[in-house]
Amino acid sequence: MLHFDSDYMEGAHPEVMKRLIETNLEQTPGYGTDIYTAKAKDNILKACGIDGGKVYFMVGGTQTNTTVIDGLLRRHEGVLATTTSHINVHEAGAIEATGHKVLTLPQHDGKICAEEVEKYITDFYRDDTFEHMVAPGMVYISHPTELGTLYTLEELEELSRVCRKAKVPLYLDGARLGYGLAVENTDVTIKDIARLCDVFYIGGTKVGALFGEAVVTSRPELLPHFMPLIKQHGALLAKGRLLGIQFETLFTDNLYIKIAHHGIQMAMNIKEAFLSKGYSLYIDSPTNQQFFVLPNDILDRLAEVASFEMWGPKGEYETPVRFVTSWATKENDIEALINAIPTIESTLDL
Repeated sequence: MLHFDSDYMEGAHPEVMKRLIETNLEQTPGYGTDIYTAKAKDNILKACGIDGGKVYFMVGGTQTNTTVIDGLLRRHEGVLATTTSHINVHEAGAIEATGHKVLTLPQHDGKICAEEVEKYITDFYRDDTFEHMVAPGMVYISHPTELGTLYTLEELEELSRVCRKAKVPLYLDGARLGYGLAVENTDVTIKDIARLCDVFYIGGTKVGALFGEAVVTSRPELLPHFMPLIKQHGALLAKGRLLGIQFETLFTDNLYIKIAHHGIQMAMNIKEAFLSKGYSLYIDSPTNQQFFVLPNDILDRLAEVASFEMWGPKGEYETPVRFVTSWATKENDIEALINAIPTIESTLDL
């Protein structure tokens, strides 16, 4: 069986595993107070071009989003996000469980619109009864989005302008950040993200690490007493050096971006194959998530040789699906998948 369900089906990149094994029997202090974690933080801040910032390590994406959003918001505030955002759809109400509300705006190819954010905040405070409502206390975006799309530099700059004018933090979920940064024609760099977003995280789980996400902020004052909050959320790893070693490795010699390039290339090969055989895109994604609309009979036939994800309930005649590649996707698996995709013409008489 070929597997294209997600980008965290393998373990860790060999260089990461090598460093974990090399340091396995060393004794270091816990909770991220070790030399490896210090070096990882330094490497990340240098890559982001941040002076005087902070880096915090956590284990998984939902845990990270919940902890950061809880830290940025006051008790009466909620978080603005798209209807398709991960925190609104696929985190099982984790944000609401902390006592905060996800305030949804329409999605535009998976993205939030700066103009609509500005209008929402302006209209909220024009309402005489606003003190009885959940206030928009921050804005959440992801890059890439849940639909594999990317913000342009202009879009990020406009969002940042709106948020800073309104004095609400802009937070970027970077679970797949490596794949977003590795796209050939993107005009967004990690330094742009660090400059324009108040807080963001660099995803490791999906980009070469066994587990782990690195929260980065150039404005530590927005997250006062953040370490106790991390512990309250069960997100403080006792063997913190395991996170530090992984991110130190990923942020040495640009490994993080180098391995993400492979995932992008494998995804482009899949896209080209489906399009050349007559299928249509559900959305045009330049990243490692590829979405197609498949007739149900084709979907069923492909499911016999490959695992992938239906993007929502199965339709009556056709269904959107998602194929995901990663830093570890094998070229021969891509070839086998391509060989298994029938052309539209060859299915018409079946």
